[in-house]
Amino acid sequence: MNNQSSIVIITGATSGFGAAMARNYAAAGAKIVAIGRNQKKLIELQNEIGEKCACLDLDVADMDAIKISLDSLPAEFSKPTILINNAGLSVGNAIVPKQEINDWNRMVDTNIRGVLNMTHAVLPGMVQRNFGDVINISSIASSIAYPGGNVYGASKAFVKQFTLNLRADLIGKNIRAICIEPGTARTGFASVRLGSEEAASNFYKQPNLLEAQDVADIALFCTSLPRRVNINMLEVMPISQSFSFPAMAVDMPIVS
Repeated sequence: MNNQSSIVIITGATSGFGAAMARNYAAAGAKIVAIGRNQKKLIELQNEIGEKCACLDLDVADMDAIKISLDSLPAEFSKPTILINNAGLSVGNAIVPKQEINDWNRMVDTNIRGVLNMTHAVLPGMVQRNFGDVINISSIASSIAYPGGNVYGASKAFVKQFTLNLRADLIGKNIRAICIEPGTARTGFASVRLGSEEAASNFYKQPNLLEAQDVADIALFCTSLPRRVNINMLEVMPISQSFSFPAMAVDMPIVS
């Protein structure tokens, strides 16, 4: 890949994986279209990267806003070669009977509808130009169920399967579809899920977790390979994390 001619759209670019990816690709010579909902952080990112970065303050669940914003991009940013659907969140960790429906809808809007909206808006141009890469950020939660993971895990399973189906639909095209599934990483993710910075800080006290830079390096690696190589799916976990044992109900009455 010629990074000097790459134009990379990154959703959820104001922090965590997204911000690290923006810096990584910019350092490699690419132009960046950073999308997020925190205008202050977008401005900070743009000031850091410089003229190679264009920022769009929008909600990926709003298809009309996406179309208007993408159409407003300067010509030098208007033909993206890489789309990274990174925006995602987990809200709450309650089990199904106690989870708020608004939290479920919020996760579906961002984790599923956001991926669909951005892909629908950007992919036709890639097909027309017969060139491009789509990276979807899923999670190990797509295949490892755990109490409280309900809609978040299901939404990430959707992302994984959608990526594989993109590969099927894009057969014969010079467009790659890549799914990256990180395990526990030290980002701002937990503060949203757990509802406080303090709870997130306690959660991240575990040593040897993934860092945002690790996932950013993986994304750059996947798109830097020869175009004959498509990384369909890449699952990555910190060395300190393993697969959980089945949860057993210790106080459940005997049933027949």
